[in-house]
Amino acid sequence: MNNEPSVFIVDDEEPIRSALALLMESVGLKSESFSSAQEYLDQFDATKPGCLILDVRMPGLSGLDLQGRLGAEKIHPPIIIITGHGDVPMAVRAVTAGAVDFIEKPFNNQSMLDNVHRAIEQDAKQRGESSRLQDVEQRYDDLTPREKEVLQCVIDGKRNKIIASEMNISQSTVEAHRSKVMEKMKANTLSDLMRMSLLLKLIQ
Repeated sequence: MNNEPSVFIVDDEEPIRSALALLMESVGLKSESFSSAQEYLDQFDATKPGCLILDVRMPGLSGLDLQGRLGAEKIHPPIIIITGHGDVPMAVRAVTAGAVDFIEKPFNNQSMLDNVHRAIEQDAKQRGESSRLQDVEQRYDDLTPREKEVLQCVIDGKRNKIIASEMNISQSTVEAHRSKVMEKMKANTLSDLMRMSLLLKLIQ
């Protein structure tokens, strides 16, 4: 998989697409251009890092429609909205729904690049967090039902003696289960285990 970020440009106006592609190229950024929201959606690949520059008003699927579709995905590129003057209220709604920012046409090149770099950094952070969560989820799935039960008791703050009593097992068995949980979860300390449990939403 190619981990180099791309700037995905979605606008029905060819001059806008060309201008943005040249701007990205001028600072060494890869770009891919699409003339419609549907064209982008048809090739959407969640594993591709980068950011999305998206026009609000287009024939067929609008920018807001595409934003809504992408919002259903587990992960997708951060969105920068570009808009004509009359579309500003719609752009504001898009930002409220999670877009990084909106930029009015004709756009300022430096402002656009600043937003693109910020969006790419945000994407990298999101992907790092997503990858870590998947790793922790896999470790948790590898626990036996009894080990998961012991883990829940540990994060609930129960001592070994109480856990042993509630589960009707010996303290030494509880300690063995705890040790196995720490090993399988790759937790060096109780704090590590608690942080992973927060990621897994085991702590409410």
